[in-house]
Amino acid sequence: MKQLKISLIGVPSDYGQSRRGVDMGPSAIRYAGAVQRLEAIGHQVTDEGDVSVCAVESRAHEDSKLKNLDEVIQACSQLAGKVSEVVKVGRFPLVLGGDHSIAIGTIAGLTDHYENLGVIWYDAHADINTAETSPSGNIHGMPLAVSLGLGHDALVNLHTDGSKIRPENVVIIGARSVDPGERELIREKGIKVYTMHEIDRDGMTAVMQDAISYLKARKVDGLHLSLDLDGLDPLYTPGVGTPVPGGISYRESHLAMEMLEDSGLVTSAEFVEVNPILDEKNKTADVAVGLMGSLFGEKLL
Repeated sequence: MKQLKISLIGVPSDYGQSRRGVDMGPSAIRYAGAVQRLEAIGHQVTDEGDVSVCAVESRAHEDSKLKNLDEVIQACSQLAGKVSEVVKVGRFPLVLGGDHSIAIGTIAGLTDHYENLGVIWYDAHADINTAETSPSGNIHGMPLAVSLGLGHDALVNLHTDGSKIRPENVVIIGARSVDPGERELIREKGIKVYTMHEIDRDGMTAVMQDAISYLKARKVDGLHLSLDLDGLDPLYTPGVGTPVPGGISYRESHLAMEMLEDSGLVTSAEFVEVNPILDEKNKTADVAVGLMGSLFGEKLL
């Protein structure tokens, strides 16, 4: 196993969605022992602390189709700069959310250094809405669309102008709640999606083998894992803002992480949507840390 220099970056932002508390996710994941778990595997870990996120108690939504736009831009801009800085000095960025809107910043920062970045989107949702298709106006349902160059100019052009990733380099795993507008975009862009149907029918081993082979064939020069804890069934991760029953199991998720580690492709990762207020005894953060262990090479024997 290759020893990595990992930089932990917290993003205490809950502006991308409507349920308060996910801003405490980075603290919950740290409390669950993320640093100690990774160090025990043999990696060198530096906790970079949290990026600066402005605290606003009163939320006057100037645009109900893009809620808290300015706050999301501020948080993601800070994050993009930090991620880029970490990659520049040869460290592995491990981002702790925060809601999934922060992926806009993570991916923007990564693409300073990768020309053909691949992305695995491990999530119950496709997160490929725009202001026109979103039923809620919550930006945590838009980060994949934004990274593909679709959406509000201020989001699309965050950090650097234009799209950050190619649709053919994206793989969504675990989808089971997809809005009508998202379905159209997925078909139009030809994005590869493994829904729960494929996971149930073919098994996680076959799904991950196919996803990894697909991304290798695309000759990606880096691979980012964006893991939303609601990708798992809420039985295992109750502390998420938008739980969807019928999700990926705890063991299937560990297998997926183990196979990604075996592939040697992953160059960055983020774990998002841990909400301690909705959780049971920090169970969801514990699962996040356990999955980090598998992703970074933890072995039973």
